[in-house]
Amino acid sequence: MLRMSRWGMVGCLTLEWLALGVWVGGGIVLIGAVIPAVFNTFGGQDSGGLFLTKAFEGYHRFMIGALAILWAALWYRWWSGNPAVGVGRGEMMVLAGMVVITGIIIVWLHPSAASLQAQAFAAHEEAAKKAAFEALFRMLKPIRWIYMVDLVLGILLIGIKANRSLYRDGALS
Repeated sequence: MLRMSRWGMVGCLTLEWLALGVWVGGGIVLIGAVIPAVFNTFGGQDSGGLFLTKAFEGYHRFMIGALAILWAALWYRWWSGNPAVGVGRGEMMVLAGMVVITGIIIVWLHPSAASLQAQAFAAHEEAAKKAAFEALFRMLKPIRWIYMVDLVLGILLIGIKANRSLYRDGALS
């Protein structure tokens, strides 16, 4: 027996796609538009860097919300027992990877980078300021790649869902 209503599942899937849209769209907008615009518009590293720190902190809240929605939707689809919206192992693994990477970013990497940024801004001596910015930029390089991996995982999850819907609808057999 299936334990779901049609509208409950429509709502679930809609929220799931919306969460993935926020995840992927937010990542693309931040990486592709906001970062270049900030460094090509703002007066210096201090104001531009502070703005980006706050922008990414806001995006982190959206990431947490998106992950909560994705996990709740995954649970609801699994609980429904409907094979048309079944939960695959690959989907679970990608979502788990997104959670792990996001946790590393939010709990460890971003606070460390923000601390280095604060040290760089607080330094008055030119040599100390330069050393602090070099340490910050060394840390930002791997963080940028980790965000890219997280973005790719979101895109991969969209692909998994699109593939499942094509086979479910009989478009590809």
